[in-house]
Amino acid sequence: MSQTEFNDPLWRQGISGAQMLFVAFGALVLMPLITGMDPNVALFTAGIGTLLFQLVTKRQVPVFLASSFAFIAPILAAKGEFGLPAVMGGIIAAGLVYILLSVVVKLRGPSFIDRLLPPVVIAPVIISIGLALSPVAVNMAMGKAGDGSVELVPYQTAMLISMPALITTVLVAVLGRGIFRLVPILAGIAVGCSIAALLGVIDSSAVSQAAWIAMPNFIAPELHWGAILYMVPVALAPAIEHIGGVVAIGNVTGKNFVKKPGLHRTLLGDGLATSAAGLFGGPPNTTYAEVTGAVMLTKSYNPKIMTWAAVFAIALAFIGKFGVALQSIPVPVMGGILCLLFGSIAVVGLNTLIRHQVDLSEARNLIIVSVTLVFGIGGMVIGGQEFALSGISLCAISALLLNLLLPGGAGWRNRDLEDA
Repeated sequence: MSQTEFNDPLWRQGISGAQMLFVAFGALVLMPLITGMDPNVALFTAGIGTLLFQLVTKRQVPVFLASSFAFIAPILAAKGEFGLPAVMGGIIAAGLVYILLSVVVKLRGPSFIDRLLPPVVIAPVIISIGLALSPVAVNMAMGKAGDGSVELVPYQTAMLISMPALITTVLVAVLGRGIFRLVPILAGIAVGCSIAALLGVIDSSAVSQAAWIAMPNFIAPELHWGAILYMVPVALAPAIEHIGGVVAIGNVTGKNFVKKPGLHRTLLGDGLATSAAGLFGGPPNTTYAEVTGAVMLTKSYNPKIMTWAAVFAIALAFIGKFGVALQSIPVPVMGGILCLLFGSIAVVGLNTLIRHQVDLSEARNLIIVSVTLVFGIGGMVIGGQEFALSGISLCAISALLLNLLLPGGAGWRNRDLEDA
């Protein structure tokens, strides 16, 4: 990273920051739209979270933090059972898990994470997150609510919208060049909304009535142990993704961020960003791989660029018409894109097993992966009305306990961390 990088004129930093937000924007707002949160709040908390991360890491790491897809399943489940304020309390608690991990990493070193969360634990949890959400994507693509309870758009009309949106997202991801390859979600939304407008599915009346400047719909959190138990175990999978993200951006910039500013600082920054999001009513935050790709493509290694991206996100959060326009995106548009995104989450888990050569012919590994997948995808529930674990939360805890209790665990060392 050259000294000239840090002395870029402000106007150039601002343009680069806007570009980074543009790359992150599609996934950033899609997650709150799926879960029924305010996208303007998500923009605000992404900006605040990124600034907190920069503060903790002494503005050394060029990453942007925004909505994490790993939490969609527990948010939907906890929201239906306990309400959105209780979900916010759970998100705050999930952030505290990161903070606790950062303290342990500071005291014990990064190898502690290797032993607690090896690939055989994390991979099936990530696979379960993607596959458990697949019915939500399919229902939305066919014009139904995520749970399939009601038809929002007639089936034939919905398919005429969702499939072109999906195809566009796929083609841009595969055939796109330069910066456009990094925005397949935005391309899919643009095409899907254009077709929906031609078919008369989009209702723009709410946009015309909305104010230009408006406060985001902030939601105060509530403490509810049931919602916390839904959210906290899921934080284990994004924690490992976070480590991968830190190593990846280090490879791109040629710096070892695991050592300086240190993995404990990056985990702490992620945790504070997630807990802060819960305080305001936003989704949990995570580092964005799309932005890492944009950093690699543009060679914009200056962390100050992410400060600009964060400021732009916060400013957009107060444009009322913008948020209402996002909320008017038809369900089939999102459903078509999610058919790819949720599948991609599962593939990340599969790739984790393959990349680290986890031997599934070994009985111990086979048991951990098998039980975790069935519990996570099948919707197993353990407990009663007062206390129950289910879905992704249950499969995360099950994988962790099986790994700790089953004999034969010789331990595993993360090659990325060793190389770092």
